Amino acid sequence: MGYDLQAVIAEGEALRGVARDLPAARLAPIGQGLSLMPMTDALFDSAAGGSGVSALGFWRLPGGFEKTLAAWSTGGPVAYVEAEYFGGVGEQQAAVWDGGIIVLGPLHVEEGQPFPSAGSPISQALRRLGVVARSGEDEFSTAGLNRHRHGEAWID
Repeated sequence: MGYDLQAVIAEGEALRGVARDLPAARLAPIGQGLSLMPMTDALFDSAAGGSGVSALGFWRLPGGFEKTLAAWSTGGPVAYVEAEYFGGVGEQQAAVWDGGIIVLGPLHVEEGQPFPSAGSPISQALRRLGVVARSGEDEFSTAGLNRHRHGEAWID
């Protein structure tokens, strides 16, 4: 079975405020006061404006959207995360913006590579957003990112 996610994650109220300007944006609450905005095809198309993908190495971050994330981060940290797994094998990427600049990443763990001692790229990003892992769990599970296997499911 597979897992794939491409999304913006930030404090819920802040993300609702900035996403108002993106009619294609759909938000879903996750754990510890955060919300997730999946990078759906409609959002990608509206945000990309024909400019393709970002130069940061992400698969689904629209070109130029990193400037939007930087602007949003003036109100608090904002993460962009990507994960794609099938049969337990896959990749993760993450970056966090705060105060208008990238403060973490972009981090990337390729297929077949172990996570660093600091945790997966997404767990590190969530930690930077203030997620505190529960005993026996990482930040990924604590935030509830394991509830759905595909990004679109968050808004269905």
